[in-house]
Amino acid sequence: MSQTEQERRITIQGIELALACPDILTCNWVGQQDVLEQLLAAWLVIDEKDIPLSPRLIGKPGVGKTTLAYAAAKAINRDVYIYQCTMDTRPEDLLITPVVDKAGGIRYVASSLVTAMIQGAVCILDEGNRMGEKSWASLAPLLDARRYVESIVAGLKIAAHPDFRIAVTTNEDASTFEIPEYIHSRLQPQIYIDFPEPAEEKRILEENLPFVDEAILDYVVAFLQRAHANNERYTVRDGMNIARYAAKRLSKTTGQGDMTGLLRQAVAMTLGDEALIYAL
Repeated sequence: MSQTEQERRITIQGIELALACPDILTCNWVGQQDVLEQLLAAWLVIDEKDIPLSPRLIGKPGVGKTTLAYAAAKAINRDVYIYQCTMDTRPEDLLITPVVDKAGGIRYVASSLVTAMIQGAVCILDEGNRMGEKSWASLAPLLDARRYVESIVAGLKIAAHPDFRIAVTTNEDASTFEIPEYIHSRLQPQIYIDFPEPAEEKRILEENLPFVDEAILDYVVAFLQRAHANNERYTVRDGMNIARYAAKRLSKTTGQGDMTGLLRQAVAMTLGDEALIYAL
């Protein structure tokens, strides 16, 4: 076993667990400083009898909920572990999974969530409203003053490190399951992330696409702002894809070519013809 593999293992109550690796993102949070401060306040502990809250980040897909949580974690110098929830997520997926090793024996693998609990890191439960009640029930004691999980599979009760923090992202328009009421009361405060203002949207695009011509970025910002004004679902993530595709097409075009035509084509190919009503 290599030194790195040894460092990613821990023994609890006589059971050896293989730990997950932290997630590393290259994105940065730009603008909307207030929601970042709201999240950091939720995680703050102000007294020895106090505990951190488990905030729920709410917004349309692509508005930056995961990026916000990641940026907040880095602001307090914590590693980040992201768990992508799905409608098939089981309690053992969230906690500890038994796997068969090469020798035919059973070894136990800690999820991203449990690894973050053990390491005193931050876990982002992404798109939590895609997960069913049975899985949520396994997290109930973690999300209140008890701050532990219990793995039936491994026969372990694992307490969260004092530095452990969690945030749950949910999409406003993509729910697969209703989050149980007893979980709702544990996922507080609710922090809403809205579409950015034009200047902030431009800065986000510039931060993530420094290689794209400014004229393309200006076009995309104007398109997105018209869509936002009509409460369309299109987000900065969509804008990035439009800008990337248009820049790739223009890189293969002699001179500037028909930039507007290529941008309209990029909008249609990314979001469909119905999005063209917001394109110049």
